[in-house]
Amino acid sequence: MVRTALLLVALLAGPCLATRATPAADPASVKLKEETDAAFQHYVQLAGARNAEELKRGSGLLWIDALPETARAAAYAELKRGEVKMEKLETRENGEPIRCPGGMIHHWVGLIFVPGAKLDDVLVLLKDYDRHSVYYAPDVERSKMESRDGDHFRVFLRFRRHKVITVVLNTEHDVQYYRDTPERAHSRSSAVRIAEVENPGKSNEREKTPGDDGGFLWRMETWWRMEERDGGVYVQSEVASLTRNIPAGLGWLIGPFVTSIPRESLAFTLEATRKAVVARRAGR
Repeated sequence: MVRTALLLVALLAGPCLATRATPAADPASVKLKEETDAAFQHYVQLAGARNAEELKRGSGLLWIDALPETARAAAYAELKRGEVKMEKLETRENGEPIRCPGGMIHHWVGLIFVPGAKLDDVLVLLKDYDRHSVYYAPDVERSKMESRDGDHFRVFLRFRRHKVITVVLNTEHDVQYYRDTPERAHSRSSAVRIAEVENPGKSNEREKTPGDDGGFLWRMETWWRMEERDGGVYVQSEVASLTRNIPAGLGWLIGPFVTSIPRESLAFTLEATRKAVVARRAGR
């Protein structure tokens, strides 16, 4: 479930994908600074601790469960109608925003309901990394399970995004799944390597040095939760990612990746997950 969120997610950040625009439009490379990376790691540590506490609590595991009663009932009804429920998050420390000099942290959570599915249906699909390029096309262009030890995976995913410019990204993820109860499971995925691709698909294709590139995506962390009830499975994905700041004069070029792509990518990942699970069940 690598966000594939991401993502697959999600790319919650506005993923860093290799630039493919006219040379005059290519954004200048920017180097990931130690203080920027440290700020993101601190942010992820706090977000991870919150996730762990919520999982330990064992109830109200979906983000909509914290809504007021009327809003919560409406959200569950919308999920049953096939909608994706999204929320922008911000982890704070002692009530204060966490500063990230030289970069931007993007944090989103999304939730879907897969009617008629079983928890194992979702888990089998998410762990089928060799076919993520099928389930999550065109966002995932290539996918491969590099290693597996029980529920611990090492995965390669090649992402492609287009928003004013097209960017391609080679990524490696460390993913761990946990079966909490017969009806509940969760996972955590860490992008351990992110390399922007220059001239993708051409004879002179090459990877830029990670952290010394266009800065569309430097870091990404993804948390998934799955719960079987109400005649189906609720699937939640939360993604935090790190990108460069938007440089003056290049907002038209870089801005879309830093604003709309994180949300759109996460929504696509969740919708594609539901579609693939339903299709697999129908095929059986």
